[in-house]
Amino acid sequence: MDWIETLVVVAHVVIAVALVGLVLIQQGKGADAGAAFGGGASQTVFGSQGSGSFLTRVTTFLAILFFVTSFTLAVFAKQRAEVAGETGIPTVQQAPAAAQEKQAADEQDHAPAAKGGEASDASGSAAQSEGSEAGSGDSSLPELE
Repeated sequence: MDWIETLVVVAHVVIAVALVGLVLIQQGKGADAGAAFGGGASQTVFGSQGSGSFLTRVTTFLAILFFVTSFTLAVFAKQRAEVAGETGIPTVQQAPAAAQEKQAADEQDHAPAAKGGEASDASGSAAQSEGSEAGSGDSSLPELE
């Protein structure tokens, strides 16, 4: 199935480039007035009528193919999204209640004790920051499946 998708993508790109090229080489509506007064229409490859009808038909055919390949690629993308959705996304598991209680107790042990409403001294702050860094190991992070 993967090679079909690659084939459709390659065909889609080739059709897109060809479609852009065909649109760029076509004449506008204003160019017909000059050709009516002997603008050299007899020297064209596509005859005296010009290249309008042939290029218009080819452009229409390529535009239809472009839309078909676009729709096909959208179907492939939808199927891939459904398959990815079925595999699931990893969920976050909460730590067991005992581990949460231990973590709360550790946080209370590391909390600075204020003496008489005053802030703790500098050494207590340093000890607290070191303790919080050391205590914030894997136990505070949620576990993945």
